[in-house]
Amino acid sequence: MSIDFLKRVGLFVAFVLAQALVLGRIHLFHCATPLLYVYFITLFPRNYPKWGVLTWAFVMGLTIDIFTNTPGLAAASLTAVAAIQPYFYALFIPRDAAETLEPSLINLGPTKYSYYVVTLVTIYCLLFFTLEMFNFDNLLEWTMSVGGSILITLALIFTFEIAKRRV
Repeated sequence: MSIDFLKRVGLFVAFVLAQALVLGRIHLFHCATPLLYVYFITLFPRNYPKWGVLTWAFVMGLTIDIFTNTPGLAAASLTAVAAIQPYFYALFIPRDAAETLEPSLINLGPTKYSYYVVTLVTIYCLLFFTLEMFNFDNLLEWTMSVGGSILITLALIFTFEIAKRRV
């Protein structure tokens, strides 16, 4: 087994446990929930196979669904984000960059990394809460859930990135 695979398994377990035991129980103002496990999908390097990213995303989404009792929501949303992740990543890195370049605040710079992460988290939250509500009868609740979850998730992701930068 490679070190990269073991590192990904460790991150997988950490994100699933954090979401299932702590973050999944937080509902700020009864609408905003931190969905930190999306960060796992943003960490894949440039040269990682697309089928690998999709597999990791589906298994993580399914595991989150099992622990949080959301049948298929996280799996569908995370797999959709994983399907578009390589294309968004290609938009923000130069073509002559190293093949093993991992997206981070240090590697991409604050502006490009912010666009990359904000776009993927926004798409994920839109998909997740649209599938969860499955209608727009209560548009205000949907908007508050999407907006609040985007903000709190991004705050956590940037906190981790800044902490990683200082270590």
